[in-house]
Amino acid sequence: MNNLKKLGLTALGTALVASSASAADYSISATSQITLLGGDNGDDGNGWSMSDSVTFSASGDMDNGMSVSTSFELDGTAIDANSIAVSTDDMGTLTFVGGGSSTTINTWDDLTPNANEESWGAPFNGTKAAVAGGSGITHNLFIYDYTVMDGVAIKAAYVPSDLTNAVDSSVDYGVHVTMIDNLDIYAAMGENNDTSNGADVSAFAVKYTMGAISLGYQANETDYGTGTSDKDATMVGISYAVSDDLSVSFNTSTIDFESTTLDDQEAQSVSFSHTSGGMTLSGTYGTMDNVGGSSSVDNNAYELNVKFAF
Repeated sequence: MNNLKKLGLTALGTALVASSASAADYSISATSQITLLGGDNGDDGNGWSMSDSVTFSASGDMDNGMSVSTSFELDGTAIDANSIAVSTDDMGTLTFVGGGSSTTINTWDDLTPNANEESWGAPFNGTKAAVAGGSGITHNLFIYDYTVMDGVAIKAAYVPSDLTNAVDSSVDYGVHVTMIDNLDIYAAMGENNDTSNGADVSAFAVKYTMGAISLGYQANETDYGTGTSDKDATMVGISYAVSDDLSVSFNTSTIDFESTTLDDQEAQSVSFSHTSGGMTLSGTYGTMDNVGGSSSVDNNAYELNVKFAF
């Protein structure tokens, strides 16, 4: 090919790229937040830190009617979360998660209302038992969201097997119903095949709002094929909007282990969130008894955040 043809094709390619790029929307966002974490029975060192992530996003419409969006979160010096979502008005949204998201069961692990953190969310020292038992894979999975009708939406996740961290593929799915005013109902079920001893998992949650008060209850189950690793988790939460700027909450959770060698892991926390102008101050103080089921491990922990929006 002569240089003239090469030059012409290069110019055409550049024009096509420029034309496509001009039809897309781009954004860059960052969180400006200072955080203080701490807890007893451990050496946490300096508990002060700040957010260090920047998210780059792009979205646009294709000629075939589909909308495509992509985002990359640069956290420190590494890409922490990235995804590509393809959506249509009639068929919902299919998202391929390169990293940074989770399955339906784990995304809906605790939907009880809180002002800052779940009852188990404070930085307790020790190895906490998780309240949900979905697949722990957060990279290279598919998530599907679809609104069936007004007040009914479904969510599903598929984790392909990688023969190492995911022995077999896993699927879970759920439905979110909002057909009754002020009432949210969630129900999900599926499987976790991260190990050869796969587990059946489920979650059910209900949340009701009465003016400034919001109440929530949730029950999760994780049932393994063999052994005594089954666990049931229950969570309760209540939040109160004191004003347009201030909210407070109280949350509890209990994990009941099938193994008779483990005691129930019980957690309680109080949280608050106050917004003034572009600044939000939020915090949580919590206690956890029998961390990870160990009767000799009882810990307290706290979290304080100062977030700026501008």
